[in-house]
Amino acid sequence: MAQFEYQVRTNSGKQLKGTLNATDKTAAMEELRKRGLTVFSLNERRMTLFSKEIYIGSPVKTIHFIIFCRQFSTLIRAGVTILDATRILADQTESKVLRKTLQDVYSSLMRGIALSQSMQEHRKVFPPLFISMLRAGEESGDLEGTLDRLAVYFEKRHGTREKIKSALTYPVTVGLLAVAVTVYLLAAIIPQFVNMFASMNAKLPAITVIVLSLSNSLQKQWYIWVLVLLLLIISYIILQRSERGAYWIDYAKLKVPIFGKLNQKGSIAQFARTFSSLYASSVPILQALTIVEEVAGNKVIEGYLRQAGESLRKGNPLSEPLKKAWVFPPMVTQMIAIGEETGALDQMLSKVADFYEMDVDNTVDRLKSLLEPLLITFLSAIVGIIVAAIMLPMFSLYNNL
Repeated sequence: MAQFEYQVRTNSGKQLKGTLNATDKTAAMEELRKRGLTVFSLNERRMTLFSKEIYIGSPVKTIHFIIFCRQFSTLIRAGVTILDATRILADQTESKVLRKTLQDVYSSLMRGIALSQSMQEHRKVFPPLFISMLRAGEESGDLEGTLDRLAVYFEKRHGTREKIKSALTYPVTVGLLAVAVTVYLLAAIIPQFVNMFASMNAKLPAITVIVLSLSNSLQKQWYIWVLVLLLLIISYIILQRSERGAYWIDYAKLKVPIFGKLNQKGSIAQFARTFSSLYASSVPILQALTIVEEVAGNKVIEGYLRQAGESLRKGNPLSEPLKKAWVFPPMVTQMIAIGEETGALDQMLSKVADFYEMDVDNTVDRLKSLLEPLLITFLSAIVGIIVAAIMLPMFSLYNNL
């Protein structure tokens, strides 16, 4: 199967560009003619090492995806056909990857393939949650409402993640700065005092001996430090790629002091928002639970949701197995139980998501005001210890004069 780039004109006079998958050029030409298009150019797209698309993480920025959902919903609500809406959005989106993907989706729609099925061929751009909700929207005839819910979902998830990132960025930045300052002082400043201390012929304070030893090790055995750092990084990567290792890393993220609660609240908010959006879009509950499990973002929560799915298949309430999971507070499981009893599970989950998203915002604000003086004190203490290691022997020398 090869990919061909084409330029065509429709019967109404519109000129279109896009790509088409076909076995050869003749088959591609016949396919375009079957659609009633006049072909201006048709060339096979040569895939080289440099033209291959290699994505790290999501190929489309969340903000571009949110805008796409909002605009798609607006166009459908205004009476624009799905085919024309896809073409319009492909022409105006700022994301090159999304533009090319929508052009491919447009080509599939021209062949009579359903929108959800066309987008399912591009799983790197459109996540399973998006496809499932879109399919449910097509079946229920509420495509614009589904797209609105998708936009809200991605906006809320993006906002929560950015809040958590902002809380983590400051301590990480200060920590890296502390390491850089320490290495500079030990490698560039401390060596200038070594000869002076040696000529003093006096017993040096313990703190000075330790700092001098670290400085000497950093200068003469720097490769060992680099090797240890590389080993730690490689060990972390290996652990993260193993099922058991990834589980314990995610467990530590939920238990680490201060930030553990923040990560837990963010994960609960994402779980509740995702489940609520899927359930409100009429996605079957077992299928919704499977999708939520895939996008949970934490192996601990994923394991508990898997157990909940197995329990649900046996006919038990969803809230029962979740009550035994320490990661879900009683308020969450009680709200789910009420939702199951009243038939308003999506509304209860939406309220849970709203509560924890607000809680994340408040926690981040408190952490910022608390961490700033603590981290500045920590950085000052490191510099102070090194300065003290230099100054204490000098005071001893002056006192002996």
